[in-house]
Amino acid sequence: MLLIGSHVGFKKDTQLLGSLKEALGYGANTFMFYTGAPQNTNRYPIDNDLTLEALQLMKEVDLDYSKVIVHAPYIINLANANDEDKFNFSVNFLTDEVKRCSLLGIKYLVLHPGSHVGIGTYNGIMNIARGLNMILGKYDVVILLETMAGKGTEIGSKLEEIQAIIDKVDDKDHIGVCLDTCHLSDAGYDISDFDYFLEQFDKIIGVEKIHCVHVNDSKNERGAHKDRHENFGFGKIGFDTLIKIVYNERLMNVPKILETPYVNKEFAPYKYEIDMIRKKCFDDELISKIVDNK
Repeated sequence: MLLIGSHVGFKKDTQLLGSLKEALGYGANTFMFYTGAPQNTNRYPIDNDLTLEALQLMKEVDLDYSKVIVHAPYIINLANANDEDKFNFSVNFLTDEVKRCSLLGIKYLVLHPGSHVGIGTYNGIMNIARGLNMILGKYDVVILLETMAGKGTEIGSKLEEIQAIIDKVDDKDHIGVCLDTCHLSDAGYDISDFDYFLEQFDKIIGVEKIHCVHVNDSKNERGAHKDRHENFGFGKIGFDTLIKIVYNERLMNVPKILETPYVNKEFAPYKYEIDMIRKKCFDDELISKIVDNK
């Protein structure tokens, strides 16, 4: 069964229940959310009553909660340990996020590996692994390292870098990978032959480690290392390639998450994109329809 959804909000007054209802409004059967603003440390307590209401509604609509994803905040950077206080902040904040996932019953947490900020890729990888080893195993939550575009000093734009981190993680059962199609293309990978890409991934890391796919088009040509998402089918990757990725048999039970931009920075495109994906038919007037229907 196709598992398709998008990033949704997580608000103080509605929390997981509000996230679920937003996702269902888009016609989704999975979703991803942040447990608080991704740019800061402001967090409010998890409301167990709202969580239980959400779980009950998921049962009623037959939505598999084990496939729902949380994304860690952007401000976490395990790669740079030159400032031990900042490194410890990242470790402690990520530990808190993992705990929040555990309280919510979430199994998978997506994490940007981090940026080495000038100390070098090897040192950055060692720092990331050290930080993860301080966190993993405390809760039954799997951290998914996201493939990155290679912007600046980002680590994770090469599969070998992701594997190097995993190799150094002690708790292999609680580490995995989230593919991002925009990031992969911007990093230089040709994903037009996705089966070939998965073969290479399998040799380096192992396909069984993939537990989430962000299905974003890209505004950039392959190899640009810029990380600018585009709406599904409207970018340089293209509809046909993305559809083949979404429906690839090897990843059919892996949730596919849209992080495509709002139209005119105002209108959520997800309901329309999900409908287009289900129909497997590109609608080149989709953007104008989203605007017109608002």
